[in-house]
Amino acid sequence: MIALADCNNFFCSCERVFRPDLRHKPVVVLSNNDGCVIARSEESKALGIAMGVPYFQAKPLIEANGVAVFSSNYQLYGSLSNRVMALLAKATPSLNIYSIDEAFLDFSHLGPAEAKAQGEALAAMVERAVGIPISIGVAPTPTLAKMASKYAKKYPAYRGCCLIDDDEKREKALAQFDIQDVWGIGRRLGKRLHDMGLHTASNFAHKDPRWVARQFNVTTLRTWKELNGTPCIPLDEPPSKQSICTSRSFAHPGISDPTILAEAIANFADRCAQKLRKQHTRCHTITVFANTSHFATTECHALARTASLNVPTQDSAEIINAALAALAASLNPDFTPAFKRAGVILTDIVPEAPLQQDLFDTIDRRRQAALTQATDRINAKHPDTPVRVAAQGMANRCPLKRDFISPCYTTRLNDILVVKA
Repeated sequence: MIALADCNNFFCSCERVFRPDLRHKPVVVLSNNDGCVIARSEESKALGIAMGVPYFQAKPLIEANGVAVFSSNYQLYGSLSNRVMALLAKATPSLNIYSIDEAFLDFSHLGPAEAKAQGEALAAMVERAVGIPISIGVAPTPTLAKMASKYAKKYPAYRGCCLIDDDEKREKALAQFDIQDVWGIGRRLGKRLHDMGLHTASNFAHKDPRWVARQFNVTTLRTWKELNGTPCIPLDEPPSKQSICTSRSFAHPGISDPTILAEAIANFADRCAQKLRKQHTRCHTITVFANTSHFATTECHALARTASLNVPTQDSAEIINAALAALAASLNPDFTPAFKRAGVILTDIVPEAPLQQDLFDTIDRRRQAALTQATDRINAKHPDTPVRVAAQGMANRCPLKRDFISPCYTTRLNDILVVKA
């Protein structure tokens, strides 16, 4: 059996840990620069506040209903996530962290009744020890476990843990689950399946596997097998991302200085390169984009330029140079509007090894790799003062707008709560 532990409305729950007065009250968390809503408590969802809605559009509804608003505080969220994961790790022989608020646990050593009891006890312990409510789904496959966690979150009678351990429970769960909400389906594929008349997970699971193989790719066939109780997704080897993007919205009115924009692009490119190295891959293609605000009264301007490399790379300096060259080639020197958003996308991603060489390559790849490894080791020891490429700039000239930021209660000495008895 496999268990999935999912923190309920994680960002909002983190803000409530040190603000008990907000329990059972509507809470929302905003994206970078307080741009749009990225997390909602159940009370906020009931008010009709949509996910991703720009803050200025939701502001009248938020103010009219006394909704508590917070800027994203990733230091706090990361700290509380580490506490949750440390507790989960004690309850399983193998913990595979899937995201900041989700993790898979190995329950193969437990019988169905023991797994259910363990899940309930674990959910209660995490909420008591950390203050974060979690929902646990237990099933034979990761996809079914993720589905079960959704039911555990929706129905309090499960006491924090939903178990799918036989065909009867599986069929009942599939019949009530929208196909678009199945892990691994996605919005575009979900719409296609809806157009085919397959509205529930049960509709899809009952299709002939040969039909699924003809209509879709191997990944979708694997999802079909998982829904039918056959494990196909190795949790210890998560699939590498086929594209990597780092982007950000800038504070009002945006960035019109080409030098500051170039520094931002250089930092985005470096972050993408770090993600490449983390998953042991390289990229062939780098795309730079920027656009003005879609909500401005003036004409919207956008740019996008792609650069291709003969030899795939994961080196920060090389990726930054290619990104800056693409940016320079796409900027108009006589007119630079105030760009509200910009970013870097890496595509054509291949495994780190073996490296496909180029006969006319002018870069010493061995020395480049040694320098990158040394830099990464230094930055791991000194994350607050990292070694940087000069193009990234020495000062943060694109500060985030965070008007509703909460204190870093667990990571900053000056923000530790003072209790007076």
